[in-house]
Order: sequence, then structure tokens, then C-alpha cells
Amino acid sequence: MKKNILIAVYNMEIGGIERSLINMLESFDYTKYNIDLLIYHHVGEFMGLIPKSVNILPEMKKYSVFRKPVTQCINEGEYSLAFIRVLSKYIAQITSKSRNLEEGSGYIQMQLTQKYSSFLLPKLDKEYDVAISYAWPHDIIAKKINAKKKIAWVHTDYSKLEIDNRLDLKIWNQFDHIASVSDACKDSFLSAYPSLQKKVMVVENITSPDFIKKMSQEHLSFEKNSSSFTLLSVGRLSYVKGFDMAVEALKCLHDKGLTTIKWYIIGYGGYEQELKELIAKYKLEESFILLGKKTNPYPYMRDCDLYVQPSRYEGKAVTVSEAKILGKPILITNYPTAASQLENGVEGFICEMSVQGIAQGIEEFYQNHDLKETLVRNIEAMDYGNGHELDKLYRIIS
Repeated sequence: MKKNILIAVYNMEIGGIERSLINMLESFDYTKYNIDLLIYHHVGEFMGLIPKSVNILPEMKKYSVFRKPVTQCINEGEYSLAFIRVLSKYIAQITSKSRNLEEGSGYIQMQLTQKYSSFLLPKLDKEYDVAISYAWPHDIIAKKINAKKKIAWVHTDYSKLEIDNRLDLKIWNQFDHIASVSDACKDSFLSAYPSLQKKVMVVENITSPDFIKKMSQEHLSFEKNSSSFTLLSVGRLSYVKGFDMAVEALKCLHDKGLTTIKWYIIGYGGYEQELKELIAKYKLEESFILLGKKTNPYPYMRDCDLYVQPSRYEGKAVTVSEAKILGKPILITNYPTAASQLENGVEGFICEMSVQGIAQGIEEFYQNHDLKETLVRNIEAMDYGNGHELDKLYRIIS
């Protein structure tokens, strides 16, 4: 008899977590497992990429309010949930100021909203063999789903996450297993929650080389100048992703006369206006180009000369693994989990996390064609498929 599995995620907007979920769903054995996908809000460009073997559950109105504007929640008649959103924001702002949090109150607000909202959300009637909460916070799966086993996923570096750890621990304790996407993420998570040692295992982001290579063959929608040296980065437009450092690094390179270097960014987010202002300040409008949302980044990745991840921190960037699959040399900054992402000097290089470090790393690739060719040969000789990571999940389910 097939096992029944529930996987939950907020929405299918373009992002690393959602992209890794699509890859995992592409790799599941549907002859043995029935997969129900609970998407709290049925929006996002990746909705169309969900495999047909997956049963997408109907959207429940109350589950969809977490990322909608409060005014929209009120207009839809969700007055209690809208009040909780406002109250959570107020409490989170006070907490943020008292702790002087660098990234503000956003994460704590998300925690409080789910904590208080959970009392008003309906439960699902169906009982599952396993329920998986694929995106933090994990309150809904912990409190509203009936399952024999529950698994929560860790996608980020907990040494950098500004949250209420005591509140978080109460939710983690309600799960049977915790899956971390890398050893480095596991270590940083356990540094925050050492009492959860026995629950944590590593399940790397599943990569499907066949799927990625197939998608990369689609038509490229920008014209690449044959004389330019093209850089590509993919990620949310946020302070964490370090794109402000990228703009300044490109300015340094142009000041050295390396004006044929162009940098393309695929992504969207709240940091867009700040980046546009910085680009305009340095007059880089023709060289540092924000491409916006792209459901399929792989044709751009296929045709770039160098993939760059200038982040301040990452859990395990899905796009770095995907760039390897497409045979691209890679430069990443030395964020805490960088060593778990890249074999330094073999698949690419880890540079100092600074404007100068990024600029110097790019210049080395630009000036040294033989280096680039050596890295490409190294990467193409490796097998980056890791569907076997699902065996760890299958063992828990069984």
C-alpha cells in the first residue's frame, strides 16, 4: 500500500526553497508514495512546474492570509487574522528595537503571526503517514496536521537568523525529525538548539540534472554581446544577498578599465529601489542589469561566463549547485557555510566577503582564461545528481 505524504509550503513564488522543492518533487517515486501538496496561497510562477503526479490540495482561505497586505485581509473579511498581523508587527518592532536587530523585525513578526493565528486556523481531516513542513515557520504542520511522523526542514544558517529562539524551540520540539540541507547548516542549527541533536539529519537539496539541462535549452530572452564578459547572479533582492557589494565591485572593475564586464541579476524583492539608486549613482545602468523575475533562470546560467554568489550568508544556495550542473565556473563570498557549497580551487573560488574581494575574484577569472577552462573541465567531470538523498527520507517514511 502506498504511503500518504503531505508537504507544505507558503506559495510557489520564485525562490530557492521553492526551486529545491520542485527538484525534489521531480525525483519522488510515485509508485510508492502519494504526495499531497499543501500550498497556503496558490500564487507564484512555479505553480506550473509542479509535476502532474502531485495532488495539489485546494487553497484554504484562512491559510492564505500570511503574506497578503493587511488591508486585503480586512477586505476579505478576515478581521481577526488581520488584527493578529497588526499586533504581531507592533510587538515584533518593540522586540527588534530592544535587541537592535540588523535586519529588523520581519522574522519575529512571522513567528508571532503564526503562533497567534494557529488558534483560528482549521485542521485538515486526513491523517498522513508523514507530514513535511518545507518552509519556516513550522507552526501549521506542528499544530494543525494529523500525521504519524512530522518532519521540518532547515534551509538557512541559524547563526545569522534574527528570531525569538525560545519561541522557535517550542515548535521544533513538536517534530519527530529535522532535515537540514547541509552539514554546515546542521552545525549552525545545533549551536542554537543543542537539545535537538538526536532529531537532526542532513538531506541535501535534491538536484535533477536532466530537468535543469532540459530547462536550460529554452530560448534566451536577452541578447548577449559576444565581446562582453558576462556575470550572472540569481537571488532575492535583499541585503542578505550582497548585491549592493556587487554593484560597488563592478564599479571598481570599470574604474580599472574592465568595461566589457556586465553583471546580470535575476530576482525580485524589497531591496530593488536601493539597488537602482546605487546603480544610477555609479552610472552602471548599461552594465549592472536587473532582469527581474524569471521562472526559468537556466538559459541565462548556461550562457554566462561566470556565476557569482555575493551573499552575506546562505544556508545552501540552490543556484550554486545548479550552476555546477550547467558547467559554470563559480565565485562565492566567504559566508559561514561557503565551504560546504564549493570545493575551493576545483569548482570555483571562495573570495573575501567585501567589495574588493569580489572585484579581485572576478578580475582573476576575467584575466586568466586558462583558469576558467580548468575549472570547467573539473566541473564537467563530476556527477551532481543526488536523487539518492531521498533514500534518507524514504527510510523515515517506512
